[in-house]
Amino acid sequence: MSAQWLKPYMPRSLYARSALILVLPVIVLLLVVGIAFLQKHLEDVTAQMTRAASREVTLITDVVAVMETQQQALAAVRPDLVALDMKARFLGINEEPVIGSRRWYDFIAPQVEFELRALLPDLEMVALPSTHEARLYLNTKLGLLQLTFDRRRLSPVAPHQLIVTMLFFAVVMTTISFLYMRNQLRPITRLAEAAQAFGRGRVVPYSPGGAIEVRAAGSAFLDMRARIERQMEQRTMMLSGVSHDLRTPLTRLKLGLSMLPEDDAAPLQQDVDEMQLLLDAFLEFSRGAAEGTPEAVNPEVLLQQIVKDAKRAGHAADLVLVEGAGTTMLRPTAIRRAVENLIGNAVRYGAHADVSLTITPKSIRIRVEDDGPGIPPEQRTEAVKPFSRLDPARNQNQGSGVGLGLAIVADIARAHGGVLRLGKSERLGGLCADIIIGR
Repeated sequence: MSAQWLKPYMPRSLYARSALILVLPVIVLLLVVGIAFLQKHLEDVTAQMTRAASREVTLITDVVAVMETQQQALAAVRPDLVALDMKARFLGINEEPVIGSRRWYDFIAPQVEFELRALLPDLEMVALPSTHEARLYLNTKLGLLQLTFDRRRLSPVAPHQLIVTMLFFAVVMTTISFLYMRNQLRPITRLAEAAQAFGRGRVVPYSPGGAIEVRAAGSAFLDMRARIERQMEQRTMMLSGVSHDLRTPLTRLKLGLSMLPEDDAAPLQQDVDEMQLLLDAFLEFSRGAAEGTPEAVNPEVLLQQIVKDAKRAGHAADLVLVEGAGTTMLRPTAIRRAVENLIGNAVRYGAHADVSLTITPKSIRIRVEDDGPGIPPEQRTEAVKPFSRLDPARNQNQGSGVGLGLAIVADIARAHGGVLRLGKSERLGGLCADIIIGR
């Protein structure tokens, strides 16, 4: 629970999380090694080398301090300069020290200057223009003395090279690791795309690949997809077969009833009509969302045609709002059946149906509202179950309903990877049914 605050800032995709797991330890290792090297090893070595060089400089300045002229001083220190591999000269009266600019990556120069100023009280200026030369300007009684010697006597040679080498190989190895990781994650991504497409009612070609565990998951998905397809086909065939086989005896019953007196045949004819309605509902439910194949559909155009057909059928329905635009992969025949069922329910239990459409980059929402009694919140889950009949407040028996209308709509929504949500209409006060499908 203590790490919940960090969750919104973490990446959500598998690629990004894997890259973070891969890169973060490398960065931490570079920081630890770099800081330990700079603070422990490099600074200690630089301090030792600077102290040794300052003792040599002190030897030169001690000799200069007892001389009377600049020429005598230079002549006296010449043997020491040769032995110490240094050069010395006095600056003229109007001559200014040449400091120059340091290189941007010379991060050890500030420590060198700090150490020299602490060890050489007479030090006026320090010039470290490159990694090969160092110039010290010291105040003496004979004038400003310039000492030039090899920079490598003050600090290790090119200390930045270690950091550059570490960064270079870290980038190279991280790039290689990321490419390999991407090849390992690609089968997982393909499996996720195939599962998502199947959840939305589309079957895309997929063959298991990658590591053993990913192959096993892919094979299990293919088996599961095949079982679901077989079950859906068997359900459709069973209900269609039952509905089709029962039509023949019903036809015979109708023929027999037509030969009876009208007073005796009327009650039986009503029973036969109800049985015919049940068979038609079973057949419609068996088709479910399997009719048609997904294709790019403009939802606005489809809804306009559905509402137009509903008006021609005598239903009071209007397309009142359309927000957004674009096409979506849908089964148009199934969506038409779902919306027509919602409009039919709306005008059966109310007087008017309002249809609206909202399209966003991630989803579409088809909403049908009515001014009927609505469905209580505690009964909405039960209402979408097949063959479910609610209490008389909803007038469920009106029109000889069999309790499959909302179940068909929910089945079609699920087949598109979406959901059917029921609520209360804020505009009309009745039922509000939303079909929400991801794009």
